[in-house]
Amino acid sequence: MISFFPDRVTEGMTHGVLVLLSGQIHSKTSLGGYWRWHGYGSSSSSCDLKHGFHPTALADEGLPIKPQTARENAFLITEAVRGDGGILYNLAMERFMPVYDERAELAPRDVVARSIDDQLKKRKEKYVLLDISHKPREKILAHFPNIASECLKHGLDITRQPIPVVPAAHYMCGGVRAGLQGETNVIGLFVAGEVACTGLHGANRLASNSLLEALVFARRAVQPSTELMKSTRLDLTASEKWSRPVVATARSLGEDVISKILALTREVRRELQGVMWKYVGIVRSTTRLNTAERKIAELEAKWETFLFEHGWEQTVVALEACEMRNLFCCAKLVVSSALARHESRGLHYTTDFPFVEESKRIPTIILPSSPTTASWSSRQLQNISSTSLI
Repeated sequence: MISFFPDRVTEGMTHGVLVLLSGQIHSKTSLGGYWRWHGYGSSSSSCDLKHGFHPTALADEGLPIKPQTARENAFLITEAVRGDGGILYNLAMERFMPVYDERAELAPRDVVARSIDDQLKKRKEKYVLLDISHKPREKILAHFPNIASECLKHGLDITRQPIPVVPAAHYMCGGVRAGLQGETNVIGLFVAGEVACTGLHGANRLASNSLLEALVFARRAVQPSTELMKSTRLDLTASEKWSRPVVATARSLGEDVISKILALTREVRRELQGVMWKYVGIVRSTTRLNTAERKIAELEAKWETFLFEHGWEQTVVALEACEMRNLFCCAKLVVSSALARHESRGLHYTTDFPFVEESKRIPTIILPSSPTTASWSSRQLQNISSTSLI
């Protein structure tokens, strides 16, 4: 597995990246670092970071034959099923979308997700039903072969039976603020894909825009990046002051310590996911967002304290730890963005400010944390030896 992490940012300029590849650290020193969707750093400003929801993921609890192990990632039932005539029902087989929106099943995904969420809470049910079985069998199988195959594995024939579905966390909107060429406010740092805030998606993610993000903006970002590399001469004297990262190994920390750290990291990751789903979910409130902020800080402090009490140092890296740091950083940015927006717009809906306010049709900009107050997980890169990774 390959993970990229920014390295050596001095005086607002990036000098390269670190690549964690199969347990080994590889340094690539260059001007013109290019990020894709693998994590949000705090050395650049972030714009309106929002956590989105897919309205119809397959609900395993409603399948005739349950999967033997829990899925790591939800199996998504494409919105094209609704676009092709699929109808949403509650478990009493009552069609409910017309009650919430005159566009019914063709309403935007945030409206559909909130409507399903409301049905589940009011009726104390765990999923709803998406029915496409009224369409010709041949058409269903031709349009949705993967969905039909996956459901059939679990005893459900979508040409005869409705599909159990539930909203699921799915994607990020917003991210590192970028210009039309993927440039950021850090010289030499370009972004594209899910990590970038390009403005393409607006208040809701649009599925087809992923092609623009991944192809058009990726190409736009690469060209000025390579041109910058060719035209600029690097002064590496400043970057030489940075401490080199060290990969955590059983030899350096001991097998027992590594095992305990990995076990706690997995536990904390699950807890963080639970906090985000419960308090920063489809329907939010200021009270619940503040609770999330407090619980995330407590989790982060618990995890970091455990690591450092067991011999971890700030320059030590491991894939699981780097991902955990990214998750904490993302979670706090999502909560900060939500608290800063005093309205409801698209996938951000709060009961304290339930309406769209046209005067607030502006992006929310989250600036990097102060190095003196930020936690280790989200500390901004500084030209000091104690912090060498985001």
